[in-house]
Amino acid sequence: MKKILIALMLAGTFGLTYAQSDYYNDYRRSITDVNWQTVAADLLLSVAQTNQLNALNDRYRDYDSWNRVYVSNPDRWREDRYYEIERILGREKYTKFKTKYYKGQNPVAVYNRNKNNYKKYKSKQYKEYRKEYKKEHKKGHH
Repeated sequence: MKKILIALMLAGTFGLTYAQSDYYNDYRRSITDVNWQTVAADLLLSVAQTNQLNALNDRYRDYDSWNRVYVSNPDRWREDRYYEIERILGREKYTKFKTKYYKGQNPVAVYNRNKNNYKKYKSKQYKEYRKEYKKEHKKGHH
């Protein structure tokens, strides 16, 4: 009985956590939400810098290749990715990049905030579902 209770508690704990695939989806959005050709043109990047950014964006083409690296620490992709972008662009151009695409905020902080907002969204979504469910079933009993 204790084992069942512990298993249920663990299942509940992991129900509101940020799933591994959600981290990967954030990673993919960090690539697809930015027009990298425009970044290269706006920041006057060299061919070498543009090629390095393209290689960085193509590093993990699918979930499995990404997950092999980040399976034990999925949060780490943010630090790794934006450290690499800063290294490629240089501090001055990276600051301009941050200003344009992240309103001057640290991209790592933006994605961490998104992760926390996701948990709030899921909780709010569940509450709205329950409210609608109760309303629907209340109508049926009259």
